[in-house]
Amino acid sequence: MAQKKSGNEKAKKGAFNTPFKDLKVALKKAGAPAAAVTAPRPAPAPQRQEPSDEELFNQAMFGVSQISDPRGLAPPPRPPEPVIIDDDAEALARLAELVSGDGEFDIADTDEYIEGAVAGVNKRVRLALRRGDYSVQAHVDLHGLTKIEAKEKVEQFVAKARRDGKRCVLVVHGRGLNSKDHIPVLKEQLKVWLQKGRIGKSVLAFATARPHDGGAGAVYVLLRR
Repeated sequence: MAQKKSGNEKAKKGAFNTPFKDLKVALKKAGAPAAAVTAPRPAPAPQRQEPSDEELFNQAMFGVSQISDPRGLAPPPRPPEPVIIDDDAEALARLAELVSGDGEFDIADTDEYIEGAVAGVNKRVRLALRRGDYSVQAHVDLHGLTKIEAKEKVEQFVAKARRDGKRCVLVVHGRGLNSKDHIPVLKEQLKVWLQKGRIGKSVLAFATARPHDGGAGAVYVLLRR
């Protein structure tokens, strides 16, 4: 019976397989903790920083260049030009200013002779024009025209001559021998037109022509460049 019991105890002891029974003893000898080793925690994600005011300003102003010269700014709007109701009436008013010395043209005239120049024109230029030293490059004849027709023709003539680069032209206005009371109406009007309005803007100086170019019935006109 004793041998049988011993056999049963051996059978009980061999009933369970314990392959890790010596692992705990080995770990203690190596100094390792008996508890299971846990995996390291992941590093916390970096927090997103809000951009500063300076960074936001630089982003908003990207591609914008600074104006270094304030004069580069848009000029202020020009004031509206005055409306001319009657060109002839204004020209006659300006002629009164010119005669009184308040205008922009220097005028000298007699019954037979007229001369005028923009204030400040060299005296030698005026003298050369008076003597007929400039070569006449074109001419227009106003004989037989009314005042309105003559003014329109002179405007067109002067504008074309200036576009063509001409400097000295001749305007033949006549002596007025066939007009009422033999008054040279076109001569007096031409003196006004050459100083003011669309025609006057193109004129630098004028003077009565020499006898071989029409004398008192014609006028040399020196155009602006």
